Amino acid sequence: MAEQHPTHLAHCRCGAVEVGAWGAPIVVSACYCNDCQEAARRLAGSADGTPAASADGGTEFMVFRRDRIACTRGAERLRAMRLTDASKTRRMIAGCCGAPMYLAFDDGRPWVSAFRASFRAAAPTVAMRICTRFRRSEDRADDGVPDHPGYPPAMMLRILAAWPRMLFSRPVGPLP
Repeated sequence: MAEQHPTHLAHCRCGAVEVGAWGAPIVVSACYCNDCQEAARRLAGSADGTPAASADGGTEFMVFRRDRIACTRGAERLRAMRLTDASKTRRMIAGCCGAPMYLAFDDGRPWVSAFRASFRAAAPTVAMRICTRFRRSEDRADDGVPDHPGYPPAMMLRILAAWPRMLFSRPVGPLP
């Protein structure tokens, strides 16, 4: 890979866990699906009380190709949070301070959704809100960011386009 250093770095609150991402995210979105809202409630209610959702209930993600994101420090501290025992979705949480780091899938999907807040001020802005039909808050931001009741076709096309490129590339490092 031409780039030695990650383009984007995410850190947990105490700095023990670091996740690097190489290249631009596929998309930066805020998700309002029932699962993201439930996970945010559980995280906020945990002993660490880490907020995962914004004030209007959306969980903001930077979506990267799976082969372009890696845990660069503290992987042993990551803990999987699953909403149910059968869930194929793992929200990886820093066990040291409770910070949500990323969401990955056990079923081979070619992307990883990294929690935007962990990238702090360097994170790109949210480009779209998805699954807004599940939004519980009546607060609607008038900021020009488009709302989509489900998954917009443009987002799905970007994600599908990542699949073949990932098949012919080498992962940048391990991602638990």
